[in-house]
Amino acid sequence: MNILTRNKGLVLLAAILFGSAGYAENTAKPGDIAGPAVRVALETDRGTILVEVYTQAAPLSAGDFLRHVDEGLYDDAGFYRVVRPDNDHGAPVISAVQGGVLDVEAQQAGIAHETTAATGLRHVDGTVSIARGPPGTGSAASFFIVLGDQPSLDFGGMRNPDAQGFAAFGKVIEGMEYVREINATKADAATDDDYFRGQILAEPVRFRAKRVGQSE
Repeated sequence: MNILTRNKGLVLLAAILFGSAGYAENTAKPGDIAGPAVRVALETDRGTILVEVYTQAAPLSAGDFLRHVDEGLYDDAGFYRVVRPDNDHGAPVISAVQGGVLDVEAQQAGIAHETTAATGLRHVDGTVSIARGPPGTGSAASFFIVLGDQPSLDFGGMRNPDAQGFAAFGKVIEGMEYVREINATKADAATDDDYFRGQILAEPVRFRAKRVGQSE
């Protein structure tokens, strides 16, 4: 069943997510701790978003993302949620786009939560991270890309009341203009949960994902 018709499923996959502006492209690397990166192209109908996936820094989260890529689980995926200052119902306010597998019943079990304290990664502009409810419920079936630096999503940040933050595992290195375009899309799909009011796209921005190489 499509995730957009299953709001309870959406709550499970993205229950506490996503704020500040500051949309200038950030080309900084997370640091030497990230190590070599696998590159994945998210081919959307707006343009291609190129992501570096840090398998050395975040092996569980990055590995689950690459498994979804390699098994074709993103062959009919989409970005379906946008969060920005004018529609965010959480605190601190953030900006992000959320997407992944659209079929709720195709979701698999969650993976162990990798905190940014453990990985050394941070939620800077363009960071790709795992959506979750309680720790251990998230997986790469539902991920998000942040716009602007979002320290409230790091370990110790209070976007999630448990202060465990979210599991960053990659970063957009090309195509942030398409992420910004998606984030600015009108979001007026009906939802039975006030937390998601004004955040769900009537039509997801579809994408497919494939590996396209590795950084040096």
